[in-house]
Amino acid sequence: MPESGQKTTPGHITETAPAVTAIRRTGLLVTLVLGGLTALPPLSMDMYLPALPQVTGALHAPAATVQLTLTACLAGMALGQLVVGPMSDKWGRRRPLLVGMVVYVLATAVCALAPTAELLIGFRLLQGLAGAAGIVIARAVVRDLYDGVEMARFFSTLMLISGAAPIVAPLIGGQILRITDWRGVFHVLTVIGVLLTVVVWRFLDETLPAGRRQQGGVGAALRTMRGLVADRVFAGYVLAGGFGFATLFAYISASPFVVQEIYGASPQTFSLLFGVNSVGLVVLGQINGKILVGRVSLDKVLAWGLGTIFLASLALLLLTSGVFGEAGLFPIAACLFVLMSAMGVALPNTNALALMRTPHAAGSASALLGTTSFLVGAVASPLVGIAGEHTAVPMAVVQIVCAVLALACFLGLCRPWRTTRTQV
Repeated sequence: MPESGQKTTPGHITETAPAVTAIRRTGLLVTLVLGGLTALPPLSMDMYLPALPQVTGALHAPAATVQLTLTACLAGMALGQLVVGPMSDKWGRRRPLLVGMVVYVLATAVCALAPTAELLIGFRLLQGLAGAAGIVIARAVVRDLYDGVEMARFFSTLMLISGAAPIVAPLIGGQILRITDWRGVFHVLTVIGVLLTVVVWRFLDETLPAGRRQQGGVGAALRTMRGLVADRVFAGYVLAGGFGFATLFAYISASPFVVQEIYGASPQTFSLLFGVNSVGLVVLGQINGKILVGRVSLDKVLAWGLGTIFLASLALLLLTSGVFGEAGLFPIAACLFVLMSAMGVALPNTNALALMRTPHAAGSASALLGTTSFLVGAVASPLVGIAGEHTAVPMAVVQIVCAVLALACFLGLCRPWRTTRTQV
């Protein structure tokens, strides 16, 4: 596999990309820019979470309908990645990213003005479609710049930055609700989008040299996608990451109602609990990048992460279904903390392991990673509220099913015990 910053021509001659090498030297600056892009999705989702119960009253819509505002944004981010990823392989990373960020800002501003739940759902879909550019291109840029252990460590570093967003976002959202209504959340997101767009325009240079870009039109892009999907091991990592993300998103979409409506916590208490869980995700992500990567195979660490998610989901199901009697907020919060912390190991390693196999089409591979995760998450979101707002059992059921499927895809398709390909 060629080193990052190089390209392999058909004649197997390795050619250095000076621009990429220069970008890598900027280190911290690139990390902050890419961290901001990967933080945008949790900001868009989590800052809005404390306001969900308020939106149901303000727009006179049932909880299941309001939860579709989350689903629409998630689905938009999924579908948008499928388009933007191949575009970035063909035209470079910078132009599609800037266009997507501008549209994201406009869509977010309009969300603040939506008079009905239906219009809010529509504009959240557009917000997600545009915001997808930041998600997919950030991963592709990492693949342009790094490889192997270095790439896995960089993903864990990004987890530190993007993981801080879920900590800060609900806290900001809760404080915004003290001085204004839910529309103020979208005003703040608009300002964040404008600032991030300016930073990207000013500081992030192109990382995909013209000589490494994909040729051809839609047909070539589809053939590339088909080839990636046909790779059994790549597909296994993509599906394992997708179902793992769905477990996380079931928590994200259900927890405002579980914590506030069922257990009677205030929006500020919910924000605090959500922030504590996000701290666990960040800490495990840093342990993964600073200690485990390079000493333990990524497959083994991923197996541990997925296994922990399964056990936490099983404990939640037993607690919420009353097997041990009526459970209070503390044991439920403890299980959710373990589950979310394990994501700090599972998510960066599925990304790294999948992208290690696709140096020739990082944008398309990143799109498949993101699209799968977001689509599965979008399906999981409405299921957690299928039995109403007064039971947490549906959340636990969705989580345990997704955790089992993640483990099954990883073990059945990747078969890590049969090869040492991912020993890094």
